[in-house]
Amino acid sequence: MKVNKNGKATQIKLLSFKAPHMRAFHLSWLSFFLCFFGWFGIAPLMAVVRDELSLTQSQIGNIIIASVAITVIARLGIGWLCDKIGPRISYTFLLILGALPVMFIGLSNSYESFLLFRLAIGVIGASFVITQYHTSVMFAPNVVGTANATSAGWGNLGGGVTQMVMPMIFAMFVSLGFIEASAWRWAMVVPGVAMIILGVLYYMFTQDTPHGNLSDLRKKDPGYAKKNEEKGAFMTALKDKRVWALFAIYGACFGVELTINNVAAIYYKDYFNLDLKTAGLIAGLFGLMNIFARSLGGMFGDKYGVKHGLKGRVRFLFFVLLLEGLALMLFSQMTILPLAIASMIVFSLFTQMSEGATYSVVPFINKKAIGAVSGIVGAGGNAGAVAAGFLFKVEDITYPEALLVIGAVVTGVSFLTWAIKFSPAAEAEVKKEMEEKSEKEYAMEPALNS
Repeated sequence: MKVNKNGKATQIKLLSFKAPHMRAFHLSWLSFFLCFFGWFGIAPLMAVVRDELSLTQSQIGNIIIASVAITVIARLGIGWLCDKIGPRISYTFLLILGALPVMFIGLSNSYESFLLFRLAIGVIGASFVITQYHTSVMFAPNVVGTANATSAGWGNLGGGVTQMVMPMIFAMFVSLGFIEASAWRWAMVVPGVAMIILGVLYYMFTQDTPHGNLSDLRKKDPGYAKKNEEKGAFMTALKDKRVWALFAIYGACFGVELTINNVAAIYYKDYFNLDLKTAGLIAGLFGLMNIFARSLGGMFGDKYGVKHGLKGRVRFLFFVLLLEGLALMLFSQMTILPLAIASMIVFSLFTQMSEGATYSVVPFINKKAIGAVSGIVGAGGNAGAVAAGFLFKVEDITYPEALLVIGAVVTGVSFLTWAIKFSPAAEAEVKKEMEEKSEKEYAMEPALNS
């Protein structure tokens, strides 16, 4: 593994597990995948839950809002926590504690209890911030966008896989003799158990930085925290208008993805008269694009960054976000199933590329407050999903009409990218760091192996 003078990896070796950089990469995307799976595991089963609990459209809208609302606060807090105690401990606690409401949602027997569990489950959406934080501190500027986008994209893949797999797990329990009212409850235990197992693995096989865990580094060097953290970093991030522009931008891409994850299965079931399994399979196609689409956004962000500097990353973000808005409006007007699927895939491509492009910019906003910036921008994704959720709870607005409005808003938000600017000094600093990357192999840096 080649590293620069700061110990950050200047390349991504997907089949390597020896270096802490790649262990953090693989375990962070897998953790985010399982968190996403647990977060939206109930979504493809909502038609069954709706019938059992006699939920109205307004109540389903409230459930959609609840599933993403608490994540806004959780993401703000988890970014600060990563700066304080490191991503390793933060992820371990989130995985193990977050698994509890995922498994226990099966205990709900009314709209109110189901709503509360759905709200609690939303906390695990903060896993995204830890994933982005961990890859940001492990990888150098020439590949950090790709690392961030790929780890997040493969994690987001959980949103698509759950649409396809959870109906199958549900069907498996039905085939074992469980009635539908019990089958959906037992199905939710599966992702919860997997999260607990991965929480233990994350603690055992990752470290906070290329040089070791924060607690150990602070013991060896009492001044480490002061050298590597900016006092009042969170407040500094709050005062930066670029952070809030990215907050809105991420709401317009990741917020839209969360919304589609919540409504796609029931949308296809109701508007195209499909059965639960078929609707789930089609809805899952949206999330499956994460296997490469978000990575493309990060890769192109890196390439534009190498060629045109930080402003090149921002220009590419504008381009893909604009196309996302236009594609979503097109999708909202489709009434023929094959055309709806095709337009959804195009819309999904640009949505996830926009997410990757966003986090190819985030690490360069404030290098001494990566956790704070990542948390605030990440919270924007959920804030966007909350805002969109209110459209879906209004009885007089159909789902296609709500999607059309959201598409128009995304198109408008794309122009906020023009508010994201970098000083000549920041451009020069990043250029110098890329030029100074080392050609030494990781195996030749024993200090990093501690």
